[in-house]
Amino acid sequence: MMKPDTSPQIFFDYNRKDLDDDTLLKLYRGMLKPRLIEEKMLILLRQGKVSKWFSGIGQEAISVGITAVLEKDEYILPMHRNLGVFTMRDIPLHRLFSQWQGKANGFTKGRDRSFHFGTQEFHIVGMISHLGPQFGVADGIALGNKLKENNKVCAVFTGEGGTSEGDIHEALNVASVWQLPVLFCVENNGYGLSTPTNEQYNCENIADRGIGYGMESHIIEGNNILEVYTRLKDLVESMRTNPRPILLEFKTFRMRGHEEASGTKYVPTNLIDEWGLRDPLTNFENYLLDEGVLSEVKIETFKTEFKNEIDKNLDIAFSEPAIEFNKTIELNDVYKPFEYQEIAEKQNKENIRLIDAISQGLKQSMERHDNLIIMGQDVAEYGGVFKITEGFVEQFGKERVRNTPICESAIISTGMGLSINGFKAVVEMQFADFVTSGFNPIINYLAKSHYRWNENADVVVRMPCGAGVGAGPFHSQTNEAWFTHTPGLKVVYPAFPYDAKGLLATSIEDPNPVLFFEHKALYRSIRQDVPTDYFTLPLGKASLLKQGEAITIISYGAGVHWALETLEQQPEIKADLIDLRTLMPLDTEAIYKSVKKTGKVIILQEDSMFGSMASDISALIMENCFEYLDAPVKRVGSLETPIPFAANLEAGYLPKEKFKEILLDLLSY
Repeated sequence: MMKPDTSPQIFFDYNRKDLDDDTLLKLYRGMLKPRLIEEKMLILLRQGKVSKWFSGIGQEAISVGITAVLEKDEYILPMHRNLGVFTMRDIPLHRLFSQWQGKANGFTKGRDRSFHFGTQEFHIVGMISHLGPQFGVADGIALGNKLKENNKVCAVFTGEGGTSEGDIHEALNVASVWQLPVLFCVENNGYGLSTPTNEQYNCENIADRGIGYGMESHIIEGNNILEVYTRLKDLVESMRTNPRPILLEFKTFRMRGHEEASGTKYVPTNLIDEWGLRDPLTNFENYLLDEGVLSEVKIETFKTEFKNEIDKNLDIAFSEPAIEFNKTIELNDVYKPFEYQEIAEKQNKENIRLIDAISQGLKQSMERHDNLIIMGQDVAEYGGVFKITEGFVEQFGKERVRNTPICESAIISTGMGLSINGFKAVVEMQFADFVTSGFNPIINYLAKSHYRWNENADVVVRMPCGAGVGAGPFHSQTNEAWFTHTPGLKVVYPAFPYDAKGLLATSIEDPNPVLFFEHKALYRSIRQDVPTDYFTLPLGKASLLKQGEAITIISYGAGVHWALETLEQQPEIKADLIDLRTLMPLDTEAIYKSVKKTGKVIILQEDSMFGSMASDISALIMENCFEYLDAPVKRVGSLETPIPFAANLEAGYLPKEKFKEILLDLLSY
């Protein structure tokens, strides 16, 4: 009678190659630790001691294998189900537990949850819920590595569902065009929440897309830790000597719900059973037992060690008090502190146009900051559509002045990645209207990173904007209000060459994200004497262009020149004319001081009215200066329509003539 086979069941054909026992045990322990943490979290979740959990049980081999291959100072950009990345980087567990409980010892001071955080200390850049921008950020980090020539790579994760996002397509294309050393890791785990892969994409394998991007790609058994580790080890060594992007599709499965509350009822039972046999930890454990590398005693020793570590660190996190709200701290953390240093203008001046001042300021900033990179469509040899960067390639080279594909979102995310890796970035929108294609990373990544995890976004987005040149609905918007509404962004809008040069220099010096608006109609129509050397002007300081007792006129951009023209035509009007110059931060002190003096105020802008700068400034004046007012605050803006093309229609759309009428009515109130 034959004895039953009691040997461990092993699903995979493991090939240890030349790996020693210590390496095998390191990989085993690397998977065991996050598995035990997850099992504990599921208990705590049922007990109501943690609020939410995204389980990576069954996918540990991918996170552990990749992190084990990379050096400690190489960036990894993980997702929800990559706990193994964090534990392999030896982050103290009590800090992770505090993060998940929204406590101060976490990485986001209670401002974000789960794995929505990054840490420069451990070279990890956490996800945002929009998923796609992560790939572009990885592009920027890799570009920084390539410019440093440090032979570093970085790895970024997403799921198969995330690969449908436009940001990811853009970032893959950029990485291929620029040959950036990024491991693009797609964990194909069967479901995007409840939507199966056959409803997510219509190709056989995600890796097949590599052909279209001109990118090397591989399919890897994501539950086989030795396949993950050995193949990635070879690929990374190759990438260090031959920098390039690689698209990796890891075949795996999500054994639990998208998050625990969603469950897995939509998954066929036989599918869960089938993938249960492919459990990466159980299979590898059985293999190591079979090889004699591991014993039951060692397994229990490791488990006891990790469970004790988990319990000890949980006690630390649970004993930590709940974070207290402090309004001052919350407001102060929106921006990275920036100590403005005045660089005074010198006596030498020349009479130049607005466009020349911007070009000159940008060039001198490039000379001053060796780590400043310019990116945008046609900005290299062509010099940009407005020729602002003409001649820059000859002086600074194509590594620092970079033509980009038409992919605003990926390039803005790339700017964020450059900032993370110690660079400054200036991104040119060919027209401010096109920023809609890059809205997500500006609003959700650049603006929020410092508040969320103390990471600044040293990125200036240049925005050629405005009507008056017959460019129609898609090349004429002045869309500053979209960004003044978003905490974390600074918004600059100069009307004169002198201001443009000095404010651009400061915007680039400032480590926070800045939207820098440049009115196209003013580019070649406005001249001024401007210092030839580098100088700075402070953000958040308005300019008082004219002084008078009768009324306060507040404007910015082209509106300033309309107001000046009106006052020149009617010199009997004695007005304070305030050019805001910076919209965020806003110089409320200058506004209130003038309004309290004159008692009447009119706000002129090119933007249409509802939800605009004029509306907010009007509200601020009503709240803070009401008792000083002798008349209602008046707002003047463009017609509530898209911007038309034909000259007569555009003239009727703009508020220039309407401003004169309302100004006179207000004076006689």
